[in-house]
Amino acid sequence: MGFLETINADIKKAMLAREKEKLAALRDIKSKLLLEATSGNGDVSDETAIKIIMKLHKQRKETYELYMNENREDLAADEKFQAEVIATYMPEMMTEEEVKTEAQVAIDATGATGPQDMGKVMGMLSGKLAGKADGKMIANAVKALLMN
Repeated sequence: MGFLETINADIKKAMLAREKEKLAALRDIKSKLLLEATSGNGDVSDETAIKIIMKLHKQRKETYELYMNENREDLAADEKFQAEVIATYMPEMMTEEEVKTEAQVAIDATGATGPQDMGKVMGMLSGKLAGKADGKMIANAVKALLMN
């Protein structure tokens, strides 16, 4: 079953269960996927769908933090719930230790010796770990290993 079909099935379940908040998050996912489909070739690959899901999740987390800083717990709770719903469709993320291990392998493979070589290592890792780890976590791991 494709990603869009899964979302559609879950939308139907949420409608039947009358889960308004979950339905809002699922409809947001579906609208972003359909927008991507209409702007592209008409079909959204699973890889593209995962990137969209990750972007939506990150947006929700950032909005949650913004609302918390502004003492708007009512709006923050809604964003947090939607982020949790979106997170259920994300792939299993790598741990920090796994990212460090991959970063060390990439550093060894590229022959990087210092911070000036960070671009080479990041270029290799960003494609390899796309959808599996956050870009900021990858960059921090590479930077820490190259500084030593």
